[in-house]
Amino acid sequence: MKLDWKYSLDGIHWQALSELYRSTPLGNKRPEDLETAFTNSRFYCFVFAQDKLVGVGRALADGVDCSYICDVAVLPEYQGLGIGRRIVSRLVELSRGHRKIILYACPGKEPFYRQFGFKRMCTAMAIFEDQDQAIESGLVDEM
Repeated sequence: MKLDWKYSLDGIHWQALSELYRSTPLGNKRPEDLETAFTNSRFYCFVFAQDKLVGVGRALADGVDCSYICDVAVLPEYQGLGIGRRIVSRLVELSRGHRKIILYACPGKEPFYRQFGFKRMCTAMAIFEDQDQAIESGLVDEM
């Protein structure tokens, strides 16, 4: 299968991206919110199969200290083909030179990210817009 890799926001259809997220554990994200998030990110990777968006990821980075890889998603029917692995590898490569590269994973996906050298952080904390949902989905512990 021929895949096209794109590292630019030019020509991205935000509705298609929203639909991709809706079909993955990343859930419902509005097209306009995705456009804002990706526009404010330093690195991004889009993967297309015959002009269909099948995979994506992005990284927020400050150019020196911290790069945060997030929103990595692959359409379910394209999972298991190495697309997610290549997206994360590329974002890690683009983030090299930062003192730390951080990400948080959907619960259960941690083993996937360990292959890239990611380790569990002992001090990471978060405030979510919907704390109860974050607790319910296993993203944070009840303290």
